[in-house]
Amino acid sequence: MTFTLSVGQRVRLEDLEAAVRDGQHVVVDDGVRKRIHTSRQTLEHFVDDGRVIYGVNTSMGGFVDWLVPISKAKQLQENLINAVATNVGKHLDDTTVRAVILSRIVSLARGNSAISLENFEKLVAVYNSGITPCVPEKGSLGTSGDLGPLAAIALVCVGQWRARLNGETLPGAEALRQAGIEPMTLSFKEGLALINGTSGMVGLGSLVHSAARRLFDTYLLVSALSVEGLSGMTKPFDPRVHELKPHRGQRAVAAALWNTLRDSKLAVDEHDTEKILSGEMDSSTKAGSQAIEDAYSVRCTPQILGPVLDSITGIGNTLEDELNSSNDNPLIVPDEDEVFHNGHFHGQYVSMAMDHLVIALTTLMNLSNRRVDRYLDKSNSNGLPPFLCREDPGLRLGLMGGQFMTASITAETRASAMPMSIQTLTSTADFQDIVSFGFVAARRAREVLTNAKYVVAFELLCACQAVDIRGREGLSPATRQLYERTRELVPYFDHDETITDYIEAIAAEIL
Repeated sequence: MTFTLSVGQRVRLEDLEAAVRDGQHVVVDDGVRKRIHTSRQTLEHFVDDGRVIYGVNTSMGGFVDWLVPISKAKQLQENLINAVATNVGKHLDDTTVRAVILSRIVSLARGNSAISLENFEKLVAVYNSGITPCVPEKGSLGTSGDLGPLAAIALVCVGQWRARLNGETLPGAEALRQAGIEPMTLSFKEGLALINGTSGMVGLGSLVHSAARRLFDTYLLVSALSVEGLSGMTKPFDPRVHELKPHRGQRAVAAALWNTLRDSKLAVDEHDTEKILSGEMDSSTKAGSQAIEDAYSVRCTPQILGPVLDSITGIGNTLEDELNSSNDNPLIVPDEDEVFHNGHFHGQYVSMAMDHLVIALTTLMNLSNRRVDRYLDKSNSNGLPPFLCREDPGLRLGLMGGQFMTASITAETRASAMPMSIQTLTSTADFQDIVSFGFVAARRAREVLTNAKYVVAFELLCACQAVDIRGREGLSPATRQLYERTRELVPYFDHDETITDYIEAIAAEIL
């Protein structure tokens, strides 16, 4: 399979993820090649005319006011990528690195960055060869682009640093040699073209967003299963009442729950509850046998998950816009025959989007945590045994320990939800005086996604335990499929045992 880039093409996030995960080779059509070549020719014309252009015949960053002769272009560009390749910490996984490289290829293919066609094609060759540069994950400001992460990739392209190939970590030069690729020779502007952009946060953020959307879609089914497990009422999800509030996400969530639970025998028809309570009424004031409404964590699911859905949708749009952008500086636009000194490398859009994703996932986690509490608290579970421990309660502790884990993870996640996009610090002699930390925000969203999966995994485990206690025969067809998938991994618990491996299995294979 191939991933083809054409002039004017809009690359979708799902296309990017599929290309990276399926090992698709990048193919570039002649229109893209022509556009890239024309941008380079335009810059060369400007150089011949003696124009002063950042990163071409000036230094960079805090040395922006220094003039550098074109004769020193190669040394300047190699100095740039070596000087900024200062990230630290563990290395990004191979899939993420490939997503970052492909994001950079997509941006450069727009033909406004003035990289030479030869070096662009070498970057494509590196991607297609399976060479994966070693990219330390900590240290990007997310402004002037993801300089550190992208510089680690650029260093390998010129035959420096380290990379992984066929399961082995090698010097960059050796990886290129084994792949039959000649190292890049950088001329003016080309180091900047490789590293001065948002492709790091876009590549990582796109993978996190796609995984978050899949988690959300599965969580709609988990939510329906929890309505059944907690003997919740379905009428709050009736689409007719949601027509009275025009939020798209809320309506979509309500419709999904309503349709999923249509054939359930475990979820409760509110009219049946009303009849029971009506029969209990007399002239005295007294407690009824049950409540006419469910708690918010059941009844308000559309109002809580609706904003999460709308947020995830908007985040995807922002990431896709950024992916399909020219996002370095300066830009050499052939159509205008002009150079533009600009700030397209600034990652504020992505940084704020990743912060919003953290908020969305934390909201989902809060809801899941509250449902876990209802499952395990006998006074709130509509008839379930304490801690879902039907056999030998007291001698056994049931699922009590799982709540320790979910409460801890939820608290940890809440504490880390302070936005990164407002944490700017000045750097580079006050030249980069307001920065985005977009890559950091994307990394944190990835961690929050992992945390959310663990909490949801335990809710799903509780839901299946509750359904077995109530009678799984009453499940709707859709929730039965989720129940059966879970039961392939996790047994009904009639004895106490460590559940860590079960939680990990659900998080990895279902969520």
